[in-house]
Amino acid sequence: MIDRSRQWRKQRISDAFGAAAAHYDDHAGPQRLAARLVADLAQRQKPDGVTRILEIGCGTGFLTRDIQARWPSAELVATDISPAMLEQAASHGLVAGRFMTMDGEAPCFQGPWFDLILSSLAFQWFDDLGGAIARLAGLLRPGGSLIVSTMGQGSFARWRAAHAACGLVAGVPDYPSLGDLRGLIAGYEDAFAFDEDYALECGDARGLIAHVKGIGAVVPNEGRKPLSPVDLRRVMAAFDADGGDDGYQVLFARVTRPALRP
Repeated sequence: MIDRSRQWRKQRISDAFGAAAAHYDDHAGPQRLAARLVADLAQRQKPDGVTRILEIGCGTGFLTRDIQARWPSAELVATDISPAMLEQAASHGLVAGRFMTMDGEAPCFQGPWFDLILSSLAFQWFDDLGGAIARLAGLLRPGGSLIVSTMGQGSFARWRAAHAACGLVAGVPDYPSLGDLRGLIAGYEDAFAFDEDYALECGDARGLIAHVKGIGAVVPNEGRKPLSPVDLRRVMAAFDADGGDDGYQVLFARVTRPALRP
């Protein structure tokens, strides 16, 4: 049976990022940093012997271009839920491989196929993070690795605090903690997770809102309604009074499928 509410939410996410595709790069400072670290981790883990790579949630192509620079002869399948984001990423070209519209937590591939599966700041939009990790790990060849970054619970802490100061709850999604993520990958033989904090110098509440709209991350938690204009002004004032800047807590994880023993 099709879950209509989940299907509708996925379409909202696709539409929101599609609307931001043309100007996403202008607002995506932390996104660039996270993508670079994912690529660094992947190269340390598997510098050679890579023939097939799957990217989940390629966006406008920060990680895509880094992947191609590091493994130019590998076949890359770069996917995203938003066709408009894929179009933006494809405008930079692809050396070997293809772009493909796909929901990353419902991959259309079967069996061990990829040496690397990489993703940067896409997993936070998944409904079932643990299930997605399991499905994607199942697509790894022996010795292959799934390496991802995702939003952590500490992201937008000051924006959440401004809501709390006004007796309100922010519509920011409920991101997992580092402990939550470590718990999800604890059953894998070769896995680890850590976090990094990235400052978001937005200046004031208007700057924060512009950042969030600029990257298309505007779909709130399920069931959350937009604030009334009066409440929004109260929250913005509280946020500005606390300094006007915020930050990202980004979680990184690696799961590696054991290599075949001789």
